[in-house]
Amino acid sequence: MTKFIESSPVREIIVKTINIHEAKTHLSRLIDQAVKGDPFVIAKAGKPLVKVMALNTPEAGQIKRLGFLAGQITVPDDFDRMGADEIEKLFGNLA
Repeated sequence: MTKFIESSPVREIIVKTINIHEAKTHLSRLIDQAVKGDPFVIAKAGKPLVKVMALNTPEAGQIKRLGFLAGQITVPDDFDRMGADEIEKLFGNLA
């Protein structure tokens, strides 16, 4: 297997390149890997033709992190005042 490097402004991803014969022989296994987040490229005579990846896999740059813990954590009401006494002792009233 050769490697195909997919470049993006955010990162480089090394993707497996599989020839058509090997892809036909091991298609079920390759699809299972793609579903688990390991995409691959099918090539003919060494020339990449198609990229196989899970449909629910976001493209590079589309991964959204904001709100990923929504409903799983709570922030105390006094969060912005926590440790105020200790900070006052360390730094005084500099503000």
